[in-house]
Amino acid sequence: MSEMIQFADFLKVEMRVGLVTEVLVPDWSEKLLELKVDFGAELGQRTIFSGVKKYYSEADFLNKKFPFVINLTAKKMGPSISQGMMVMIDNSLKPILIPLSEQAELGALLC
Repeated sequence: MSEMIQFADFLKVEMRVGLVTEVLVPDWSEKLLELKVDFGAELGQRTIFSGVKKYYSEADFLNKKFPFVINLTAKKMGPSISQGMMVMIDNSLKPILIPLSEQAELGALLC
């Protein structure tokens, strides 16, 4: 079990609904997929990398909505920058995607 946190710490994590509009397969990485994610008019589009290349293909993400953490410090990955993190279920065999309903509005806050 992880260290216990205060509710105020949890509130610092900003999870939003994002639509994957493009998936790129960087030739410089064996693990990463580069996702172009639309968070709606207010938040715009971001580039987010995910280390799931050996488990999933472009079709598993493209034009689907998922939860993302968008207030992480940007991280350089290869020649690009990742501007967030996709939320998945940690499984010993492979990470499990959490697709969201089509009704979920882009940029909506998850709570």
